[in-house]
Amino acid sequence: MSSCHLIIDSCCDLPPQVVDRPGVTLMKFPYTMDGGTFEDDLFATASAEDFYNAMRKGSEPTTAQVSLATLTDTFTAAAQEGTPAVYLAFSSGLSASYDAACVVRDQVLADYPDFELHIVDTRLASVAEGLLVYGALVQHEKGMSAAELAAWAEEARCFVNEEFMVEDLEALRRGGRIPASVAVAGAALDVKPLLNIGEDGRLALTGVARGRKKGIKSLVDYYKKNVDSGGPSHTAIIGHADCPKDAQRLRELLEKEDPGIMILECSIGPVIGSHVGAGMVAVVFWGRDKRDNLSVADRIARKVKGDK
Repeated sequence: MSSCHLIIDSCCDLPPQVVDRPGVTLMKFPYTMDGGTFEDDLFATASAEDFYNAMRKGSEPTTAQVSLATLTDTFTAAAQEGTPAVYLAFSSGLSASYDAACVVRDQVLADYPDFELHIVDTRLASVAEGLLVYGALVQHEKGMSAAELAAWAEEARCFVNEEFMVEDLEALRRGGRIPASVAVAGAALDVKPLLNIGEDGRLALTGVARGRKKGIKSLVDYYKKNVDSGGPSHTAIIGHADCPKDAQRLRELLEKEDPGIMILECSIGPVIGSHVGAGMVAVVFWGRDKRDNLSVADRIARKVKGDK
């Protein structure tokens, strides 16, 4: 039995049936498209194919952080319930929602001083955030306390490895997630960019591929290089933005490389999809500690600041 209330957000891009569990609350990010404002409900009421086809035809959806009203209502309801709670937040390196959640938490705790609420900056996004959430759901059902689950998530986030390929960098440039100069260079070279999420929760360009087939092979090579070699089996998430054939090809190659692998396939939701565009495909898995990639200077800086 769970001993805490788990709050997650729609940027995890997991299927709705996976997150629809007792003691779990989903906060939905908003997005605007073709003059209408909608909630990201993980494509429970909309079609991923329709969303991405609209983008292919020229629609340019925009996104916003979770509203203060949604944060306030969610945290207040949890406080009134009285069960200790944990919120696993979308990366602070890509959104101001984490900072807003911390402000609202302090306001709610002023009214409910005995309430226990932990907010964890996952420093992850999309299906990378989804893998952490998926693991947290398992720990939640095993009965972890709120404090234990928050501590688990803060450590586990460092072992989520991800790489993804996008068709081009234009959507990321338009959303301000990468510099315009990087997007222009990528377009000029006519390559498929490969990216991941750094330990600081920000996007980083890791390489390029000449064509989608080579890009998918690069994702498999990334998995082979970084997957946790311990344990009898591995879990991976494949995320895709309406490119099921590429997702199937990636699955086949991963299963050939690792016959015991368990794969969960997810559609990239409309909020993340607004920034990556149609054709994005990703692989996410438990792997190497991202902190090992920090430079000596960054490690010293983190120690001085007391960061984990």
